[in-house]
Amino acid sequence: MSDNGDDDREAGDYDDALAERAALEVYEELLLRVGEAAPQPRLDATRRAAELLGDPQRAYPVIHVTGTNGKTSTSRMIESLLRAHGLRTGMLTSPHLERVNERIVIDGEPISNTALVSNWNDIRAFLELADAELDLNGEAPLTFFEALTVLGFAAFADAPVDVVVLEVGMGGEWDSTNVADGQVAVFTPIALDHTARLGNTVAEIARTKSGIIKPAAAVVSAAQQPDALAELERAAELTESTLAVEGARFGLLTDVVAVGGQVITVKGLAAEYPELFLPLFGDHQARNATLAIAAVESFIGGGTLALNQDIVAEGLATATSPGRLQVIGTEPTVVVDAAHNPHGAAALAVALTEYFTFDSVTAVIGILGDKDAAGILRELDAVVDLFVITQSTSERAVDADELARIAVSIVGPDRVVVEPSTETALETARDIAGRTEKGAVIVTGSITLVGDTMAYARAQGWKS
Repeated sequence: MSDNGDDDREAGDYDDALAERAALEVYEELLLRVGEAAPQPRLDATRRAAELLGDPQRAYPVIHVTGTNGKTSTSRMIESLLRAHGLRTGMLTSPHLERVNERIVIDGEPISNTALVSNWNDIRAFLELADAELDLNGEAPLTFFEALTVLGFAAFADAPVDVVVLEVGMGGEWDSTNVADGQVAVFTPIALDHTARLGNTVAEIARTKSGIIKPAAAVVSAAQQPDALAELERAAELTESTLAVEGARFGLLTDVVAVGGQVITVKGLAAEYPELFLPLFGDHQARNATLAIAAVESFIGGGTLALNQDIVAEGLATATSPGRLQVIGTEPTVVVDAAHNPHGAAALAVALTEYFTFDSVTAVIGILGDKDAAGILRELDAVVDLFVITQSTSERAVDADELARIAVSIVGPDRVVVEPSTETALETARDIAGRTEKGAVIVTGSITLVGDTMAYARAQGWKS
């Protein structure tokens, strides 16, 4: 006969299992809607759903983040800095690596299954009402991302939070997150991506992204290509917003590789912040941290008051960015990185040479159909010895044989192995990497592949 402690533990496990199942059912309901690969270029649908709920996105100030690469990492660093300042934070990012809960973060933690389900139950009827109105007008119902955005808005109001860090899903102007008004608009580097929806030039893409700038906002931007910067300057002028650009108003002064990350010195908008430890790899992460500091300076004190040095140090030292140059396995070393376009792959290639001392690199690559596969492979060509081509569980994943043909045309047949099964591809790569003293595996090309790999690595106990 079990004692009361065992009974309580079993009841708790049972409750946890029920909550997990209920959260999965919420995700399954969301998946019945049009997916993220086909966003609707509209705001009225999300705006109406939020209006029916009483506009929860107006219950807190917002820092809005867009760009091509680095959005999630920058958002996470901004959130960590805000939380170090004693603020209760909300954060919406996308996509998730393993669980949809990761997208809605409250006070540094993914939303609990119980809160996810409770908030979904609270808003479901209002979403259905919005769907019905859309149908009467001959429009498609709310998409996956539109519904998820509203769910995030509601969860943050329910928590409640002091400030929300809001990452754009795609673009900016017509992205569903843009029904919120950001007091601070943040731009990470803008490059070509999602060209079928955002435009074929950097200027067109920047024009769409600049749509998040609201009247009298504080705008902070990473260094941009001239055409992109011109669009941000135009939008800032039209909205009577202030624009601070990396290199002109703030910047990274020094960046030194350190055990477990790097030590950086940043010139902010209001002060210099020396010798900050950042537990992330890559020069691009140092620049993301620089942008995050400027964003927080703009939010706290309007960019004119220096932040407390110790609090900034704490905020960066506790920042994380799962799936971004993250070591998830040892013997051999396995690194995952969510680079899914040439710009991201170029940053990964630089980081592999500057932050690691591998004597051979085997890459497991899987890429989605709407991405520049050839461009990604070209950027990795110089730093990868062997490419193991696979495909993730995503319906949009390029067939492994098709991707292999592209790889062979770029790196040659002797450096390409095809393994359609992700698990087989990973084990093959680990076996090859283990043949040299400092051999490593890098898994990249799509966020879905990275998420699949992280789940498999944890199940297999690759890293104790």
